[in-house]
Amino acid sequence: MRKEFMEFLKQYGVIGLAIAVIIGGKANAMVSSLVDGILMPLVTAALPSGDWRAAAFDIGGIKLVWGPFLGAVIDFVIVAWIVFVFAKKVMKEDVVSKK
Repeated sequence: MRKEFMEFLKQYGVIGLAIAVIIGGKANAMVSSLVDGILMPLVTAALPSGDWRAAAFDIGGIKLVWGPFLGAVIDFVIVAWIVFVFAKKVMKEDVVSKK
């Protein structure tokens, strides 16, 4: 049973996937820290209230809170760009190694 389990892990790349999830989680924390601590304070300087987390539009009786959404969008764009660059580099090396 142990041997079958080890073969399963190797065949389906479970270990690589687990490592990727761990690294991805830490990369996400790093990017969130970059956005919250460095980029969004620059946005804060442009806001009249000075607090990007509370930035909102009032339309009638509706309050649209856009500050946290903007932070999440910036997080996503940075993470997507990092994944794109990393995948492009890895796939390029994979193609070169197959030749």
